[in-house]
Amino acid sequence: MRRISALAVTAALAGGVLFTALPVTTATAAPHKTCNVAQMGQQVADLKAKAATLRKLGEPEAAKRAQAQADAIAKKRAACIKADETAAKPRW
Repeated sequence: MRRISALAVTAALAGGVLFTALPVTTATAAPHKTCNVAQMGQQVADLKAKAATLRKLGEPEAAKRAQAQADAIAKKRAACIKADETAAKPRW
């Protein structure tokens, strides 16, 4: 039993070292993420329309969820637009 515990601890430590080393390499190799502002705007409009329809159908809780999703995407969209406006432009 003691030998199994020692093996489990050793494997966990080895896996932990490997696991902590992986995000460093993947973070540097990851491409730069961009926002699709037009698509996000369409998603917001679709979710707001869905929320309005759900309100008319008498589903206030589902309407609140759809509206909350629309608000979250709208907030992320605004942050993307602001980041694009304030980002340093390349000087070529």
